[in-house]
Amino acid sequence: MRFAPVAAALSLLLATSASVISADPGQAAPRAAMLIAQGQAALEAGDVQTAIDSFEAALVVDPGYTPIFLNLAEAARRDGLQGKAIRYYREALERDPGNFAALSGEGEALVEKGALEKAQRNLARLESLCGETCPETLSLQASITAGPPERLAAEASEDETATN
Repeated sequence: MRFAPVAAALSLLLATSASVISADPGQAAPRAAMLIAQGQAALEAGDVQTAIDSFEAALVVDPGYTPIFLNLAEAARRDGLQGKAIRYYREALERDPGNFAALSGEGEALVEKGALEKAQRNLARLESLCGETCPETLSLQASITAGPPERLAAEASEDETATN
């Protein structure tokens, strides 16, 4: 009798774990997929905060679906929050170290922050994983070539002038 509650709790835990383990990681849960679609539509319409809200809700519904982190990172970048975007890209890379989109996106966010050396490391990693002609490598290379946004370049030149 004393073991009945423990056995019931353990069986519930095992049933829940089994369903999570057997879930297809390549597919989002239906409710999460709907929220992701709403977020992407909001992002395309320029409503970044609504997009972030939708993506965060999708993450609550399906925390195991890694592409949600890429969506959150893109929304954060558009909102000017490159540090937050980098955190989301790194979460995606932690779950899927060979995710080319996450490597490229993180590198582009690093360029936007002005961290060109770190972005170059991402580029070198991408080139070794997928080659010099894969779309993610070409995209990151173009971002590095273009350099940080003019706002950052202007701030850097002001800092140099102030120190001289």
